Amino acid sequence: MQNRFWRSPWLKVALILILVGIYYLVEPVRAASNQAVTVLSTVNLPAAKEYILSFGIWAPVVSFLLMVFQSVAAPLPAFLITFANAGLFGWVKGAILSWSSAMVGAALCFGIARWYGRGVVEKFTTHRALKEVDLFFGRYGKWAVLIARLLPFVSFDIVSYAAGLTGMGFWGFFWATGLGQLPATIVYSYVGDMLVGSARTFVFALLILFALSVLIFMGRQIWQDRQPGAKTAQEGADTAR
Repeated sequence: MQNRFWRSPWLKVALILILVGIYYLVEPVRAASNQAVTVLSTVNLPAAKEYILSFGIWAPVVSFLLMVFQSVAAPLPAFLITFANAGLFGWVKGAILSWSSAMVGAALCFGIARWYGRGVVEKFTTHRALKEVDLFFGRYGKWAVLIARLLPFVSFDIVSYAAGLTGMGFWGFFWATGLGQLPATIVYSYVGDMLVGSARTFVFALLILFALSVLIFMGRQIWQDRQPGAKTAQEGADTAR
């Protein structure tokens, strides 16, 4: 009975109508949402810092909510918030704040996709973007989330939505996201707003190199496992020892 309630299409529609109603009827919410989109879409780091800092003691909470908001409203840039957090709170606290809020955002995207399905997800992203990520999942299977998190040019949000549309379990998705997102978050937080020009290109190259190393290692393991007699040969070697 409880499962039937949560799967009810009326509940899903009602939730959307409530959120839309809050946006249009509550002026502070609408103004804050529009301002957040403007700040993030212009990719202006000083403006982002000033916006977050303007909330005073609530600045970390606002930053947390901004990261979650940009996760749902793909493809707003998450790295801008990460840079701002590092500049405002220090790279260690900034990294913790950015990583934890990104994890909540990823879980929310996964849940939306799993609960509402592809039709609603395409409203938050695009049909073309989802199709491209579908091919990525088809190629790399259960490793797709981990690899995508390591590649700086693959959309964080769309991968989360796409994972929710597959048969992947939540906890498998969650640990792969946390592990894969950690290197980029640490690097972005450490370098902070110095990530411009050649420095940014250099960091991106390092992340890509790391991801390729993981791919090569996994490819080698898969190839070895699929070789006929590989298991028998390994067992013979173990016995000889």
